Amino acid sequence: MHLDWTALGQVTAVSIGVTVAVVAVFALGVLGLARVEGSREHPGAGRALGITQAGLCFLACVAVVAYGLYLIVPQFH
Repeated sequence: MHLDWTALGQVTAVSIGVTVAVVAVFALGVLGLARVEGSREHPGAGRALGITQAGLCFLACVAVVAYGLYLIVPQFH
């Protein structure tokens, strides 16, 4: 049995990179929600910006998860 170590290394590197990126984007979404909560205490501190940031970040996370499911489930092809 022959194992292509280069391909395995590439898959591992991409998987780790995408995982770190999704976690970072999700954390930025949570930061946007915290900004919304902070604007309740201090009016005018960027409520719309926080909602927009959280929405875009969570939408990006959902898109990555949906694409991953698309790649895994053969009925979607």
